[in-house]
Amino acid sequence: MNRNTIIGLVLILGLFILWGQFMPKEEIETATTTEEQTDDKTKQAKESPEPNVKNNKPDEQVLITGFEQSTPQDSKSEYQQLRKQFGVFVHSSQGDEEFITVENEVMKMRFTTKGGRVYSVELKDYRTYDTSQPVILFDSDSTRFGYIFNSIYPVLLDTIWTHQEVQINTNDFYFQSILPEAYSGSNSIIVSKDDSLTFKFRLYPDASNNKINSDKYLEFVYTVYGNQYMIDYSLNLKDLKGAVSPLIGDVFKLDWKAHLRQQERTQDRLNGTTIQYREDYESKSEYDYLSENSDDSLTIINGRLRWVSMKQRFFATTLISRNSFLKKPTLIQYFEKAPSDTNYLQTMKVDLEIPINNVDNSSSQFSFYFGPLKYKTLRSYDLGLERQIPLGWSFPYILSWINRFAVIPVFDWLGGYGWNYGIVILLLTIMLKIVLFPIAYKTYRSTAKMRVLKPEIDEISKKFPKKEDSMKKQQATMALYKKAGVNPMAGCVPMLLQFPILIALFRFFPSSIELRQQSFLWAHDLSSYDSIARLPFEIPFYGDHVSLFTLLMTVSTIIYTWMNNQMMSSSQQMPGMKTMMYLMPIMFLGIFNNYASGLSYYYFLANIITFGQMFVIRRTINEDKIYKKLQEHKKKPKKQSGFQKRLDEAAKKRNKPHGKKK
Repeated sequence: MNRNTIIGLVLILGLFILWGQFMPKEEIETATTTEEQTDDKTKQAKESPEPNVKNNKPDEQVLITGFEQSTPQDSKSEYQQLRKQFGVFVHSSQGDEEFITVENEVMKMRFTTKGGRVYSVELKDYRTYDTSQPVILFDSDSTRFGYIFNSIYPVLLDTIWTHQEVQINTNDFYFQSILPEAYSGSNSIIVSKDDSLTFKFRLYPDASNNKINSDKYLEFVYTVYGNQYMIDYSLNLKDLKGAVSPLIGDVFKLDWKAHLRQQERTQDRLNGTTIQYREDYESKSEYDYLSENSDDSLTIINGRLRWVSMKQRFFATTLISRNSFLKKPTLIQYFEKAPSDTNYLQTMKVDLEIPINNVDNSSSQFSFYFGPLKYKTLRSYDLGLERQIPLGWSFPYILSWINRFAVIPVFDWLGGYGWNYGIVILLLTIMLKIVLFPIAYKTYRSTAKMRVLKPEIDEISKKFPKKEDSMKKQQATMALYKKAGVNPMAGCVPMLLQFPILIALFRFFPSSIELRQQSFLWAHDLSSYDSIARLPFEIPFYGDHVSLFTLLMTVSTIIYTWMNNQMMSSSQQMPGMKTMMYLMPIMFLGIFNNYASGLSYYYFLANIITFGQMFVIRRTINEDKIYKKLQEHKKKPKKQSGFQKRLDEAAKKRNKPHGKKK
């Protein structure tokens, strides 16, 4: 072999080397073996990175691997379709779903790498109304929770590299879980009372060389505390410029939909399933909710929510924003054929906008509350979450004041001794009746004065028997009352003072989670109706069962009405009023038959204690002495007020006969 031949071979070898370095990728791929061309397509999709893009041209130092390595056009087409669907997160669109279970003292949570989200939440201290299942507030089978935003990916159009955007949802991707070193590799963690656990889920964009880019990520950070129903979590973005972009208006959209499970035997009409929220303004907060008894929807165009809650009768799942506002919310609740499970009762949907100002460095901080609607627990967070318990927050505010500052502290104090809640309600009723005893005494004494004057009032009625003399009869009766020093309204005012307490307790007992699944006598659950008999048919306005506490309350109310009518002068009642007073207990029989038995039990106890008070007061009041004092008061000179003079003059003018015109 001569020198020229050697030089020729070296030059040919050099050309081959240069050809391998600078020829386009597709030409190299035609030289691959048949085995390399038939690699598994799914594996290639998972390993395919994005090409580096700089100044709208592909980086010539980086080879595009994965789908783009294959010559067959169908493989390239499949990769492009995945790019159009998942943007720069193609690697994370396929994977194996893994679960992490985190358990603290009050709940058991499962987190999933698919979406990097909460998968399910089980409350450890509560069970469904039939005690057959644990209370589950968040379930992946019935709940959708994910963020929607745009993913940017490079596209080669002819010979020019450009960018396109595709809308994606975090629920479609597999996140990487990052646990503290002490729990590395563990999928079940217990957090004790005074401890907390912080862990992360990260979604990485694709990079070159079949790798993910660990320096760029979208991250969810969760913090679970040992003894709380509240967990913290953050949505963090790092160095994602050119990879993701917010939607219009620099926001990520939160898509939250849930089929709520039925946890109770009955739904309270005044404390039902609904979406509640707190809307913040510059100097005040407004609390509101959707209709509890029908399909409803609301779009707050300029709204800024501090929190929004999917609320049931005794439990709630609440999303709370800690460092910004949830903007432009759309809240919808409706009845839908839920998953093939009869334990679902209503569907709720919440669309929110999460402000994202900088995709290179952004942190949106939130909290989740998964737990019971217990006043003391919710009040401790100082977020107004206790407004979800219907204690009478709307006008008149006195109802909520009575419950918050009187009933709840006493109820919690008595319940703290560990007594049966039937005994707690009995003691609470006795204490309330003791406090209200002066009002009851004054009411009874006023009634006694009216009763001893009844013979004289009957004489006035005989004196003016005609209907057209009703005005004269009324004037004579009022003159008698004034002369005797009796105020006919004195008995009504004390009763009006008791009325707010009755209404406040009407709101408190059905909303008290402390009564849930607490048995007493024949009642298995004081928060639900007590059924002693099931009817073979349903009676309109009544139901298909018989509640004994409601029957006892109705009978005792009828007896109280009869006793009250016996004490009152029949002439003082408006026509038909006596009939109405007897009809009211019958109406209550239908209303309370499906209400909390604890409420009917309280009203029954209140009636029984009232009977005892009436007996004691009647024994201490001498009606003969009262009559004697009234007669003595008649003899005292009376000074007529200016107002009374004007009333008398107006009455005389009305009764004065008009002269005939000539």
